[in-house]
Amino acid sequence: MVSIVGRAQVVIIDTSNTQTKDTLLKKQSDSTIVLTDSVKPLSIPDSVALRRNILNKTNMTILLAWSGANLVQGSISAGNLVGSPHYFHQMNAYFNIVNLAIAGYGLYEVRKQMNKKLSLYQNLRQQQKIESLLLLNSGLDLTYITTGLYLRERGTNKLNDQTKGYGGSLILQGSFLLVFDIIQYIQHRQNGQLLNKYLGNLQLATTSNGVALVLPL
Repeated sequence: MVSIVGRAQVVIIDTSNTQTKDTLLKKQSDSTIVLTDSVKPLSIPDSVALRRNILNKTNMTILLAWSGANLVQGSISAGNLVGSPHYFHQMNAYFNIVNLAIAGYGLYEVRKQMNKKLSLYQNLRQQQKIESLLLLNSGLDLTYITTGLYLRERGTNKLNDQTKGYGGSLILQGSFLLVFDIIQYIQHRQNGQLLNKYLGNLQLATTSNGVALVLPL
């Protein structure tokens, strides 16, 4: 039987043989192991950084899956279809070669960040960087959609299958990326609010070494 005594003790009691209460208590006293190492809880900045890396890893994995599926499906369908559907799937494949590279690089960066210990300033800069990047990406996504609408309309009017097919593909890819980036921004924004709240609790105080930022307990 194994029981836990106190906060950092593990007591092992052998009950294979019938023993009296006094014998068990003696065995308990002799078999106590004190655990000196305990798990320290993460600070708020560290937990924000960890959550940011987990979000990036999950989202880059989703982008990798989307890119791979479009690349395979687009290549197969483009070889079996003609007219605007051929060019639609062809552009899907072309477009996701870039997405595949972005996802691969993103996962590589996440792996490097997982092993880094960031200062409060570095943590804040990383948070601002990812939020700004996602807003920029959302603007680019809107550009893809707008360009796609123009090309599809032009291709329809000019009876140009390539232009029409490429336009439809840009609408699809841009729409996916827009939703994807907005969801990412909301996730990171919510995570970053914990860091902003932490910074808001810091107070300027004088110490024996000069002026410092202090977090009240």
